[in-house]
Amino acid sequence: MTTTAELSELAAHIEGKLSDAGVETHIAYGELTVVSPASAIVDVMRFLRDDKKCDFGQLIDVCGADYPERAARFEVVYHLLSMTKNRRVRCKVALAEGEMVSSIIDIFDNANWYERETFDMYGIVFSGHPDLRRILTDYGFEGYPLRKDFPLTGHVEVRYDDDVKKVVYEPVRLVQEFRDFDFESPWEGARTLLPGDEKAASSAGEE
Repeated sequence: MTTTAELSELAAHIEGKLSDAGVETHIAYGELTVVSPASAIVDVMRFLRDDKKCDFGQLIDVCGADYPERAARFEVVYHLLSMTKNRRVRCKVALAEGEMVSSIIDIFDNANWYERETFDMYGIVFSGHPDLRRILTDYGFEGYPLRKDFPLTGHVEVRYDDDVKKVVYEPVRLVQEFRDFDFESPWEGARTLLPGDEKAASSAGEE
C-alpha cells in the first residue's frame, strides 16, 4: 500500500514537472488526484504514462460527473494504474456545458469505448475521437441519462406494436397518478374506517 509520504512525494514530482500546464494535485483518503486544465489533458496523460516515477501504464476508466450548480458543470474523471509500482491516480478535468476536451485514444487505446460512454451518458464531446457515437442507448435516444436534469421517466417509451409489427417510440405516458400511501404503523390503525369496523363499534356499545 502506498503511504501518504510516498503520495506526497509523487504529487510534488508531478506538480514540479507540469507546473507550466497549470496542473494541481490533492491527496484525500489515501488517494492522489491530479487536476488538469482541459487544454493540457493529452500532455498530462502522456506524462503520467511515460515518466519513470509515475509509470501509470494502464487506463482503468474514464467517466463523467455532473454538478449543475457549478459554472464548469461537468467533470471528466480518468483513473490510471501503475502495475510496476502498484498504485493508482485519479485525474480530473472541469468543463463548462458545450466545452470539449481532447480524446486520449492516441495514448490509451482502450479510452475509445470509455469516451463514447461518457459522451452517451453526459453529452461531453471528445475532440479528435474517430467514432464518437452512442454506445449504450439507441441511436435516436433523446438527451443524456446521467445529467442531473434528465427526467426520471425519460422522454420516450419503447413498445412493440402488433399492428405495424415493429418496435415504436412514443412520448412517456403515466397510466396513473402518483399514489398517496398511508405509511402509518399497522399497530396504530388507519385513520379511516375499514369494512367490518362498525361491528366492533356496535359490540362495544352493547356492553
